[in-house]
Amino acid sequence: MEDLFEGGRKLPLVEDFYTIQGEGYHTGKAAYFIRLGGCDIGCSWCDAKFTWNRHLHPLVITDEIVRRALEYPARSVVVTGGEPSAYPLEYLCSRLIDNGVETFVETSGAYPLTGRWSWICLSPKRNSPPLDDIYPRADELKVIIYDSDDLAWAEENAARVGKSCLLYLQPEWSRYEKNISGIVEYVKTNPLWHISLQAHKFMHIP
Repeated sequence: MEDLFEGGRKLPLVEDFYTIQGEGYHTGKAAYFIRLGGCDIGCSWCDAKFTWNRHLHPLVITDEIVRRALEYPARSVVVTGGEPSAYPLEYLCSRLIDNGVETFVETSGAYPLTGRWSWICLSPKRNSPPLDDIYPRADELKVIIYDSDDLAWAEENAARVGKSCLLYLQPEWSRYEKNISGIVEYVKTNPLWHISLQAHKFMHIP
């Protein structure tokens, strides 16, 4: 992996763009998004299946990705995927941090975490559960709710994160109408949880 990606100096880029964060604690904040290709977790409801096959996405020079991110006024970068932790991200993070940029990652936790992060959003998946050592490092736990059984899965994960970790339940987009009322009632009964909505989809932005 180190040879192919030159120690993280090249990364399989699906897309990068400037937008408003649409999910979790940082909803509504401007940020530059870097979406990396490649994921073998295989969630049936994934809304980014186009990222799964890494070989469909070109290896792009990391310095060029950073250069584009620095063209915008927000000094926040979100790295998502795919599964970002499948790649060596120390170089990317170092270049961003050296330029005064906060680094955010969204990860399933299924791979050892790479890079240096200002904020870690752990979004665990049943297909490939998180590694043990990611739980105490998570700043935010965001569990996607596809059906009611996922609430028990959410509680299993919540029992393992640190006390300061923020807890979010997010309705899977294709079943939003079906699930949102149940999630609302669950959070009213269990107020340690918050609701995350995919606000960017309501706003019709990337």
